[in-house]
Amino acid sequence: MTNRLRVAAIITIYHPKSHADVTVTKFLKGASTDEGHYAFDDIEIVSIYLDHALENDIGLGMAEQFGVPVYPSIHRALLAGSDQLNVDAVLLIGEHGDYPHNERDRHMYPRRYFFEQIAGVFAQSGRSVPVFNDKHLAYSFTDARWMWDRAAELNIPLMAGSSLPLCWRRPWLEYEKGVVELDEALAISYGSIEAYGFHALETMQCMVERRRGGETGIVSVQCLEGDDVWRARDRGEWPGDLAAAAIALCEHKDTDDLTECDKPAVFLLRYADGLKGTVLHLDETVREFAYAARHQDGHIDAVEFYLQNDGPFAHFGYLCQNIEQFFRTAVAPYPPERTLLTTGAIDAVMNSRYEQHRVIDTSAQLQISYQSYDQMPNRPRGERPTGASIDPLAADII
Repeated sequence: MTNRLRVAAIITIYHPKSHADVTVTKFLKGASTDEGHYAFDDIEIVSIYLDHALENDIGLGMAEQFGVPVYPSIHRALLAGSDQLNVDAVLLIGEHGDYPHNERDRHMYPRRYFFEQIAGVFAQSGRSVPVFNDKHLAYSFTDARWMWDRAAELNIPLMAGSSLPLCWRRPWLEYEKGVVELDEALAISYGSIEAYGFHALETMQCMVERRRGGETGIVSVQCLEGDDVWRARDRGEWPGDLAAAAIALCEHKDTDDLTECDKPAVFLLRYADGLKGTVLHLDETVREFAYAARHQDGHIDAVEFYLQNDGPFAHFGYLCQNIEQFFRTAVAPYPPERTLLTTGAIDAVMNSRYEQHRVIDTSAQLQISYQSYDQMPNRPRGERPTGASIDPLAADII
């Protein structure tokens, strides 16, 4: 095909089920969705930079299979055989890989380092193209803010974030923008505190950003662990009834008794407009994400966010469809400010955890205001994967 968008994939590592595999592979092979197999006819991966390849690498073989050159530097991957910027968009997949954790237990993925080089090529070339940054912008909010400001300086269209807002919901729940009035909101999570805690923050944020008045920022964040989680609940610092409503919807759990979790954690977020946000982290007790909220009239709603953890990972197919739209239009289908805010929130969570669980004042750095989307992003409307999403013969193969 002519007029296909030329895309450079800048990747930390590429092994089975890595974020590179569930994104870049879909752009190469196509993706399974509830509606059928989807071919990314507008996208051509024309170059790959792979930071390192370990024993389980599949990226080099995938590149050879599809005839995609693998370049030894980000600079060369963006030039793609030319002497100037020679791509129409960039996939920055800086998740997974052999990188250390620092003393604050932050996984030191080189996202800013990669983005700095990408921006450098744009600056040298005198033009910028859209960049999708997988998950949170950086492990440090200082780095994330630098990336955000550099993107603004060079007019780089940005899209970022988690796949959680694009997965299945049970029951289906989507707030009408600017109408709902919320007092409290809560998300359930599991897994590692940083990586999956971020997913939970995006799960909650994609819901609460649609409240009346839009988003105005977060003024404080605190992380508590162990028995202090339940003491805080008993003091009324987070809502036990919302947690019960959310966990009741989780299909995969060991118990409905939250206190049976061996290593609980809770993130307490206070928003500038008075909204109280909570992430309840129950690793090894639940294996699901869920959300619940109390409206100002006292009504409680709850919804399970369902991930496909086996098969074709079809929720990433929907993410890739939104990325394709972004690459075509240079307009993110949902606000990148969401991920700037959640990046700052998880940074504050990890700082609170390291600094004896103190309250972190975020009123200055997280004074981030924005409005949610008007047109719903492309995502499944059902409660569970169906059709090609569960058909092994229609999985992501050609």
